Parts: sequence; C-alpha cells; structure tokens
Amino acid sequence: MDEHRTTEQPIAERKTAEEATAEQPTADRNPADELTAERETADEPPTEHPTADRETAERTATDRKTADEPTTDREAAEEAPTEQPTADRETADEPTADRETGDEPPADRETAERTAADRKTADDPATDRTAGDEAPAERTATDRKTVDEPAADRNTADEPTTDRTAADEPTTDRTAAEEATAERTADDPTAGGKPTRPRPRPRRSRRRRILRLAGVLLALLLLPPLTAEAALRLNYTGDPAPGTRTRHQDALWLGHAWVDGRKTDRDVRALAGRLRDTGIRDLYVHTGPLEHDGTLPESVYPKARWLTAAVHRELPGVRVQAWLGDKLASEGPEGLRLDRPATRRAILASTRAVLAAGFRGAHFDLEPLHSGDRDYLGLLDDLRDLTHARGAVLSVAAHQIDPLPAFHSFWGTTTGHPKWWSQEYFGQVARRVDQIAVMSYDTMQPLQSLYGGYVAQQTSLALEVTPDSTGLLMGLPFYHENRFGHWAHAETVPAAVRGVRLGLSRTDADRARFGVALYVDFAATEDDWTAYRKDWVRTP
Repeated sequence: MDEHRTTEQPIAERKTAEEATAEQPTADRNPADELTAERETADEPPTEHPTADRETAERTATDRKTADEPTTDREAAEEAPTEQPTADRETADEPTADRETGDEPPADRETAERTAADRKTADDPATDRTAGDEAPAERTATDRKTVDEPAADRNTADEPTTDRTAADEPTTDRTAAEEATAERTADDPTAGGKPTRPRPRPRRSRRRRILRLAGVLLALLLLPPLTAEAALRLNYTGDPAPGTRTRHQDALWLGHAWVDGRKTDRDVRALAGRLRDTGIRDLYVHTGPLEHDGTLPESVYPKARWLTAAVHRELPGVRVQAWLGDKLASEGPEGLRLDRPATRRAILASTRAVLAAGFRGAHFDLEPLHSGDRDYLGLLDDLRDLTHARGAVLSVAAHQIDPLPAFHSFWGTTTGHPKWWSQEYFGQVARRVDQIAVMSYDTMQPLQSLYGGYVAQQTSLALEVTPDSTGLLMGLPFYHENRFGHWAHAETVPAAVRGVRLGLSRTDADRARFGVALYVDFAATEDDWTAYRKDWVRTP
C-alpha cells in the first residue's frame, strides 16, 4: 500500500519531500525514514512551515485519504494511467530512481526538468501526437488532473458512464468523418481510392427509359407500313383515263353447286340473263377439289356435261373452265405435294378427264403457293402442252405481288405464311399460261381509299411483267365477310374497280387482253352487280 501510494504521488510532491529530507545526513536516510519524515511533516502545524511545506502536507494528507478509498476507486484511478503515453508510464514506474534523486540534488533537478518537459509534451498535441492520437492525449491530461485532484478522481470513479461517454467521443467524431467520406464517395466513385457501388437510379427514370425505348422500336416498326399506307392513299387519287372499261375479257367464279346436281336449267337461264350485255367471257366452275395425291374422282362433278351444254346453248361464246384446286403441303404435313412426280402425273390425268367431260379449259388454284416454287412452274409447263394439244385454255389464280421489295420474305419469316409472290415469279407464271387472275382481295386494308390504292398498285405491278399474249384479270370482291385480312366495308366493288382503272391508266391503258374476275357468284349482292355494271361495263 505504501509503495503504491508513493508511486501515485505527483512529481511536485516527491520533489518537495526529497528537498526537505536532503538536509539530513546521507547515512541516516533510507526509504522508510523518508516516508516517516513525510508523515511527520504533514502532521506539523502549517504555521511552522514555508508555503511549499504546507502544500506538500495537504497533498500528502490527500494521498493518505486516497489510499484509504475502497478498491473500486483505486482500480478506476489505476485504469487511467495504463493509457498514458510511454514516457509518462516510465516516469511513474520508477519510484526507486525518484527516492535516490533525493540524495543527489543536481540529478533531482534534471528529473524535475524532464518531468516538466513531459507535462509540456502531454499538454501540447502538436509535439508528440498525431491526428489519430488526440483521444489518448485527452485521456492522459484528464488522468493527470485526476491524480492532482483526488476529489475529482472520486467523482469520476463514481460516474463511469460519463468517462465512457467521453472516451467514446472520438468514435463519434470518426463516425461523422466516415459519413462525410461516404457522401463524397457516393458523389465521386473514385474518392478514397476505392470504387463504390453507384447509387441506384430512381425506378421512375428506369421506367421512363424503357417506355422511351419501346416507343422508338414501335416507331421503327410502324414507319415502313405507315409510309406504304400513305403511298397507297396517294395512289388512289386522280382520274382514270378515258376508255379504261371492259374489253369483254372478264371472268366469274362459280360454286360447286353447278356441277353436283343442285342447279337446273332454270338456274342456267337466270345466269344467262344476268351476264348478257356484260364483259364476262369465262366461267371458272368449281369442279374439284383434287385429292392430296392429285386424283379427281368423276363422282365429284356428275353434272359437268349438262352444265357445259346448257351454257353453250344460253350463252354462246362463253367458255366454261373446270376450276381445280387443293391445299398444298407447303406449310404443314397435310396437303398436296407438288414435289412428287406421281402427284404431278395424277394432276395431268385429272385434267384430261375434265376436258373430256366438256370443259373448254382448266383453271388451277393451289394454295398456299410460295414464291419461287419450281415444281409449280414445271407442272404448268406440262399442263400447257396438254391443254393446247386439245384446244383448251390454261388459266391460274395468282397470289398478290410484293407491295414492297421482298415483302414476301419478311412476311414469311415473321408469320410463316408468305402470302405474296415476287414480281419476277409472277412474271414467270404469267408466261406459262393463257390467263392469270390476281386474287386482289383479302388485303388487310381498313379503308376503301387504301384498298383502292392497293388494287391500283397491284394492277400496275402485274401489267409490267405479264406478256401481251397472256390475259390479265384483276379480282373483284363479290363477297362480304369480316375477318382478319378482310373488311367488307373497305374491300368493295366500287373501290376495286376504281383502283383497276387507275392502274390500267398509268401503266398500259390500251392493253387488249385485260379484264376483271368476280369472286364469287353465290355470295354476290345486287349492289355488287350494279357497281360492276355501272363502274366497269357502263350499262344500265
């Protein structure tokens, strides 16, 4: 206990006691006597001592009182010196050297100077501390004050929470500094030399960016069709050239009822009355369909001879052609396959049979027929030889021509159904037949003006590649359905006739082998017939 108390005395106390003891002979002094002398000095009346002695006595009495404090207070006082700088601890941990300095006054003065220098160093942060050591230096100064003021030390010991709060203040400062650094780092990813994750952008900005991109893509997709539609509307303007009327090369598609026994002589006479004084020269009578292997049973058209004879009697000069068709296996496993030689031979045999039944021609409608199909071209070559050998006519129903370059390729890639033919392929087909009728309906146009402009475009495209020796016919919609690809309010006979006349006027107004084909008799209305007569035939 005495040794601990001596260690805890301030340097000034030890120096005063040592100076008082230094007046005694060296031989009579020892460490125990020095402590006794300090106690005796503290018990003497303050009037018998100088001012320094009174201060020493007061501090000594305080030390005794501090030494008598409970262990808890001393432990609190001991904790603070452990955090003192190294120089202070060394000074406090050498009690023997301090006692010996009492025998050597010069050395004692040097110790006092060093102690004063240590205090100055502890009080001056710039001398012995860095910015990161500010907290230990503050605690050292607080500890020194606690040793000099025992009462304050006890209060401090009784309030550990306050000490811990003070000790935690540097942490608070560091937290604030870290927050400031984090803010700078968020603004500058390179701040602090460490890349940080960028702040997430607001969800609304991301949504706006997505919507903007979707709008751009939609505009890019819609721009070509909108441009084409504008061109069609422009194509519908103007006046047809004079004389662009019927050349008596027109045709009419008739249903299967005319050859299966449902029609009678009275129906033939009614048909003759409707067609008289019109430009219709050919009747395409549905005689098929062909079987998928190309065969055609005669039981399918039992009244074919009766029909051909009745039409010849009632409508002299009008040709009746057998309309043969089937679904091709070009877009699925089921259907007629033109790539098989046996199938093509069967089609030729079926054609011979219908010509023998009294038909004066064969009209083929095979769908869907993709542009560039070489097997179809080979079949047409064989059919032309067959029909010409018998003095009959070979005609076909043709797909529409690309409204835009290579549009059939684009449409086939996106939908799997290349509805259009290239203009080149259309020309290859037209050169192999006697008649080619464009199915210029089911165009997906929503307005009459757009549909009429589309028909005008198709007429011009077909005229450009159809030889003069081949009869070109443009289809008119004599039916009224509303489904995808066809709107009855838009695809009308008046709009189609006007489009035909405009295309003919601009491309080849004097073409002789040119006409229109009406599809189909069993769906036509009186308005359709009236429009055909008024706009194309010009008869009341």
